[in-house]
Amino acid sequence: MTQDFDLAASLARGVEDRNGAWAFVQDFAAHWVGAALGRDDGWTEAELDAAEQRLGLRLPRALREAYALFGRRRDLTSNHDVLLDPAQLYVDDAKEALVFRHENQGAASWGVLLSSLQDDDPAVLFRLDLADKSAERWEDWLERLSLCCVEIILSESLHADEELCDFLDPDDGSLALLEANSVRLPFPAYPVGEETRWFLSRDVLLRHDDGAAVLARGRTAEDLDRVRSLIPGDWLND
Repeated sequence: MTQDFDLAASLARGVEDRNGAWAFVQDFAAHWVGAALGRDDGWTEAELDAAEQRLGLRLPRALREAYALFGRRRDLTSNHDVLLDPAQLYVDDAKEALVFRHENQGAASWGVLLSSLQDDDPAVLFRLDLADKSAERWEDWLERLSLCCVEIILSESLHADEELCDFLDPDDGSLALLEANSVRLPFPAYPVGEETRWFLSRDVLLRHDDGAAVLARGRTAEDLDRVRSLIPGDWLND
C-alpha cells in the first residue's frame, strides 16, 4: 500500500454508501491510476439535462453524480466494457430498463429498471444478449448504482496497459498461493452463481473469477513482477 492511500480501508468505506463510493473513485484515480480527477473529467449539468429531455425521464441521482464526477474518464470506465455517454443512454426495447453500460462485444448490458428511477441510488441489473431474444431477462447484479460504479472502476483497472496488468490461468496451487500472499478485500458478494472475489497483495489488485482466472493490476510494473513471483504460473504477459 502507498503511504497516503490505504486501498482496503478506502474500499470498505466506498461500499457503504454513495458518498463513500465517490471518495473511493477519487482516491483510486489519484493514488492508483496516477491521474487525479479534474473539472473536465465529468459531463456537465447541461449535458445530463439534455439526456433527460431526450429520454423523457429523470436520471437517478447516483447516475448523475457519477457522470458529473468521472463520466469522461475512459481510462477508469471503459478499458474493456463500455460506460455509455449521456447521449447514448437508452431504454431497452421492452421498456423495462434504462441501459448505461455494455459488455465489450455486446454480450451483456447493465441497466436500472424504469420503476426504480425515482430512487437516489437504485439497484443495477444485467441482461445477457441471447440468440433467443424471448429468453432474455434482467437479472440482479448489485444492490446500488454507486456500488456498481465502484465495481466498474476496479474491474476496468484490470484491463489497462499490459505493463501493469496480467492474466493467470490458475490451478489449485496458484489459488492457494493467492490466498496465502494477499488479503481479501471487503467487496459484497456478486449474484448467485458468481464466485468472484477481490484481493490485495501489497500494491497489486487481484480478482479471482470462480477458479477460471486470476486478473492482476499492479501500481507499477515492479509490483506486478513481484506478485508473479509470489504466485508462479502461466501468466499471459510474463
